[in-house]
Amino acid sequence: MKDMKLAGEKRTEDFGSAGSRRVLALGRIPAVIYGKNAPEHITLDAKEFQNKLRHFTESTLLTVKVGRKNHNVLMKDFQENVMLGKVLHVDFFEVTKGEVLRANVSIVLVGNPVGARFGGVLEQVTHEIEVECLPSDLPASIEVDVSSLNLNESIHVEQVKAPEGVKFLHAQDMTIATVKGVKEVITAETEEDEELEEEVEEAEEK
Repeated sequence: MKDMKLAGEKRTEDFGSAGSRRVLALGRIPAVIYGKNAPEHITLDAKEFQNKLRHFTESTLLTVKVGRKNHNVLMKDFQENVMLGKVLHVDFFEVTKGEVLRANVSIVLVGNPVGARFGGVLEQVTHEIEVECLPSDLPASIEVDVSSLNLNESIHVEQVKAPEGVKFLHAQDMTIATVKGVKEVITAETEEDEELEEEVEEAEEK
């Protein structure tokens, strides 16, 4: 997996909410890099970050260059004004080469279940899994083949082979995906609707 790169500039003053607004008005985004060392406050080019954001996940290893120094980081969080479609702040966690890290990695289902031919519906129960590995071994995603699943069958963590150098931290019996009959899916949805109606009625009575 190739590192994604971002250019950052060191931020040494103009902190606080007013300062952040001024940074944003200049077309940049306030950000912080934290980890073993003291937090480093930086700014990012807003246009560059917005264009690359769709490629980032919590397990995407990024390189943020500030001056002459390259920081290998994971994006842990970002604040966004959804109405304006603008990112307001970004948090990065700096990883250390050769040191084991933990991260949540997206699970991607591949294949068409056998049970789908008989009216089954594939349901993804778990969408990400926590892993432990070296930064260089961190996968962008974990692919899980569900093509062999028949009606009323599930696939669990213990049935998925972890990539080399990667350890799954979730319980081995955790369900990742299952194939349910159509009637079962409809019944479950009906029960959820009924529960929601009951909650609304109780709230109105109060």
